[in-house]
Amino acid sequence: MSVHVQKPGWFTVNVFNRTVAWVTRRGISVWGSRVLAVRGRRSGEWRRTPVNLLTVDGQQYLVAPRGHVQWTHNMRAAGGGELHLGKKTDVFTAVEIADDEKPDLLRAYLKRWKAEVGVFFGGVGPDSSVEELRRIAPDHPVFRITITS
Repeated sequence: MSVHVQKPGWFTVNVFNRTVAWVTRRGISVWGSRVLAVRGRRSGEWRRTPVNLLTVDGQQYLVAPRGHVQWTHNMRAAGGGELHLGKKTDVFTAVEIADDEKPDLLRAYLKRWKAEVGVFFGGVGPDSSVEELRRIAPDHPVFRITITS
């Protein structure tokens, strides 16, 4: 498994993510945005980060455009978490998707959010071949989520 992580830039961390999280906490979804809350695997404390909720064929997914980051490690350990949009909280369980199943999901994610996250996919985009999407699949964890409450 590749452990490539692309760190977000200053603007993303200090302006973009904070703005999206602030708006999302007030109940306004920006292109599917939610605030993900997942318990830290070591501390047990809730950790929050803005994410894009992808829906494909009635199923919901979380994709990690920046690779194997803290929230993905925590998700594997916790097996689920919460998605927040304003005052609404959806508790969910999560199952990680195998690399072979990711190309169509990565394509759908890039179709929707390439302008926002395309830089993290090394030149691979929504029109890339299945082989190219399969090549980058190990670098981008994908979780299918099931809302439980």
